[in-house]
Amino acid sequence: MHRADAVISSQSKRPFAPVISILQTPYGLGLRIPNERPKTFEASLTAYCSPTPALFCTDQRLSDFHTILHRRHCCTSVAIPWQNSKLTEDGEMIPAAAVVEQSQNIQQGDGTMKSINYLLLSVLVTSSTVFPAEPWGLERGTPELQSAGTLAFGPDDVLFVGDTKSAAVFAIATGDTEGDSSNADININFLRAALSDVCDADVTINDLAANPRTGTVFISLTAGDTPAICRVDETERITRVSLEDVPFASVSLPDAPEDKVTKRGRRRRNPRQDAITDIAFYEDRILVSGLRSGKSPSSVREFSFPFSSIDKGTGIAIYHAAHGRAEDYSAARTFVTLMIDGEPNLLAAYVCTPLVKIPLNELRTAGDRIQATTVAELGNRNRPLDMISYTKDGADYLLLSNDRRGVMKITTSGLNENSGLSEPVRGGGLAGQTYETIESLNGVVQMDKLNDEYAIMLVAENDDVSLKTVPLP
Repeated sequence: MHRADAVISSQSKRPFAPVISILQTPYGLGLRIPNERPKTFEASLTAYCSPTPALFCTDQRLSDFHTILHRRHCCTSVAIPWQNSKLTEDGEMIPAAAVVEQSQNIQQGDGTMKSINYLLLSVLVTSSTVFPAEPWGLERGTPELQSAGTLAFGPDDVLFVGDTKSAAVFAIATGDTEGDSSNADININFLRAALSDVCDADVTINDLAANPRTGTVFISLTAGDTPAICRVDETERITRVSLEDVPFASVSLPDAPEDKVTKRGRRRRNPRQDAITDIAFYEDRILVSGLRSGKSPSSVREFSFPFSSIDKGTGIAIYHAAHGRAEDYSAARTFVTLMIDGEPNLLAAYVCTPLVKIPLNELRTAGDRIQATTVAELGNRNRPLDMISYTKDGADYLLLSNDRRGVMKITTSGLNENSGLSEPVRGGGLAGQTYETIESLNGVVQMDKLNDEYAIMLVAENDDVSLKTVPLP
């Protein structure tokens, strides 16, 4: 990789660390430097060239700044991978700064740029990149989906689609900018029949995700033998999402299991079907649960976004209290990210039904395998289907839908002190984190948060499924 050094200098006695904050821009990681910045600070920073640039900018109207730079192509820049971050003297983590070379038309400070206050100082650039044609490293084309499964939303209305058949994750720009999730209220009966009419084929519904900004619901399908995605807007209008000439990117899963039926014990199955069981976007990374080939097939993978790294995944070992043994061969069926005492954690549910906790910082440094902490046994002979986290009356909860045990409202109180189960829990018994079954929620197959007060749920009823907006219990 190419290298560029930048020295930032000015005049003040206040410390350097508090005045710079990390921000995620559509073009990569950047630093926000406040308008009322210290008048002196000095730092020697190293930047490395990557496919997407980042920016120094102090203006609050970042989107306007990006638009002007993108349209005029009036700067050159390099960006830094997150792993090159450095600690300040005060112990605060900042990324090694992306450097931007000021062009002549910006230096003149003409009327177009006058309202934007930004800082670009003493930069020596030995290599440069140009802004991509689309944000987040996306390029226009047609994503060749072989299947459309698990969905999750990322930044700027980007939809992540898990494709188990091709063992890949696709990032697709939806262009979904109209609507307000705080006002969303979508209710449709006989949804499968309606989707079949739109797709002109019998459909199988695989997953749903709500755009957290607009409230639009996206649904992944198998229409006949073809993968498809449909959207349901705030007026309850259903349309099929065109996948032709759209901004997209993809990343393949290394060490994905072979696409063939294998035998384990008395059971035969195709492990490729569980290569991707759930997806979540957290901070600047995509988390993917599923199976991999080789030892410790149960795994969680992390991919930076924009896609720039390949992660073979970390094997996840759990203590399965209902089985009374350690296991590492079944994938987590659903998971959420949750802050526990200020630290990010992954809470994952498995078949039969252990709930486990994995600190993300430990996941990132564990190497090939990590031992998760089993914080609950929620009952045997059960398959978890979907899970969300939310806050109600100042307390945090998990909402978990299941195929045989209804919808569980699970308390997160005491998770940090929960040292984990290490003894068998037989006969369908329960242990660890407590929950209540929400009797009013029957047949919930999939769900996602619409806003802080409501969830959107896919409910099996009347030999079909309904889409319902439901208050968070």
